[in-house]
Amino acid sequence: MYMDPGDPLPRQVPPAIDGWGTYFDLFGPYVALILLLLALAGLVSASEAAFFSLSPNDRARCRDSTQAEDQRISLLLDRPKRLLASLVIFNNLLNIAVVVIAMYLTWEFSQESRGSGWVLSAVTLGVTLTIVLFGEIVPKVYASQNNLMVARRTAPLAQVGLVVFRPLSAMLVSMSNQVDKRIQRRGYKLSVEELSQAVELTGTDATTEEKEILKGIVNFSNLLARQVMRTRMDISAVADDLTFSELMAQINTSGYSRVPVYHESLDQIEGILYIKDLLPHIHEIDSFQWQTLLRPTYFIPENKKVDDLLQDFQKRRVHIAIVVDEYGGTRGLVTLEDIIEEIFGDINDEFDDETPVGYRREDEWTVVFEGKLPLTDVCRVLNVDATTFETMQGDSESLGGLLLELFSRLPKDGDETTYAGFTFHVLSADDKRINEVRVVKIVESDRIKNSI
Repeated sequence: MYMDPGDPLPRQVPPAIDGWGTYFDLFGPYVALILLLLALAGLVSASEAAFFSLSPNDRARCRDSTQAEDQRISLLLDRPKRLLASLVIFNNLLNIAVVVIAMYLTWEFSQESRGSGWVLSAVTLGVTLTIVLFGEIVPKVYASQNNLMVARRTAPLAQVGLVVFRPLSAMLVSMSNQVDKRIQRRGYKLSVEELSQAVELTGTDATTEEKEILKGIVNFSNLLARQVMRTRMDISAVADDLTFSELMAQINTSGYSRVPVYHESLDQIEGILYIKDLLPHIHEIDSFQWQTLLRPTYFIPENKKVDDLLQDFQKRRVHIAIVVDEYGGTRGLVTLEDIIEEIFGDINDEFDDETPVGYRREDEWTVVFEGKLPLTDVCRVLNVDATTFETMQGDSESLGGLLLELFSRLPKDGDETTYAGFTFHVLSADDKRINEVRVVKIVESDRIKNSI
């Protein structure tokens, strides 16, 4: 005790600290407590990651298991919101406790050693990095890779947290439920490109075929009827004034099980003839009125979404639709098989050629296409995104239409142009249409060569 001149109250002289042993005696228990709290925080984080990364198969296995630890996991997951809230509260309290004790020790050390403020800043940064690394990242990464094992071992700790923090977790769950009821949920708006990239980032366990199916599903909802239809030129239809023998001859030639029937022109479709309806009358004479067997035609606009069309097919129990333009003229035809092929790729039955229709591959980088082939099929064969040619294609849906946009005229045999990393060489064209086009992918070596 001593008196400072002008100071009416005596002050206690701080004890002198002598060596690291004294530091350890003062701060050692606190450091041990910090390490214990940090370990508990890591276990709670691992428990959270393990419980909520269990697959449906793992959860079913726990429900059906007779082991006590698996039954405990199943009971905890019966209330996932309450469990998550309890673990989050538990983890945050542990982290806060670590920070508070660390700040207290830092302040005491600064006072004893007459240190400056940089010590406090350094310790704050160090504690933050330690909590993030050893209390969050490392435990959660390990738990995600060994979720079932970690869930079994940390289930008692999670159960303690669920009991201890029951009032707080119940309040948080109730508040979140009220927020869910009052605020309208809005789904995430992801572009097709972002979803396609997500498909590419799927695990290595996914095969190429599975990724192609996923890409087909991603692009499916954005496809229009005009993008998947068979064009007017490719429709196999029959006139309604044919005799029965003429009809049977034409049906045998076409090979289709459903045939549109028109009056005078394709713009006047009268109905759809199902070949199975003809089977009971196959021995009828020429005067047989086969027109009475026609079924109603389902007409759709060319901008109808394919996913909506699939639902209509299911509700109406039909497999074929006629695509019409704004004036009521026939643009094309869509079948259920055309829609399914957009997801699963080409489906060939016993009557189809083994060779793909509409294109032939010459080598790894070169494909020869028919001009009438839809751009969606062209993109699939070239293994590029369905929107690759979207900027230039305009309203055209076929490869020939794209070339008309690129040339701004009807090209002739031998004409060539380059766009989007591909060279388009017209092999065959007449006064009305483009028949064949050779498409060559420009590889990096060719680009370097051309730039020299």
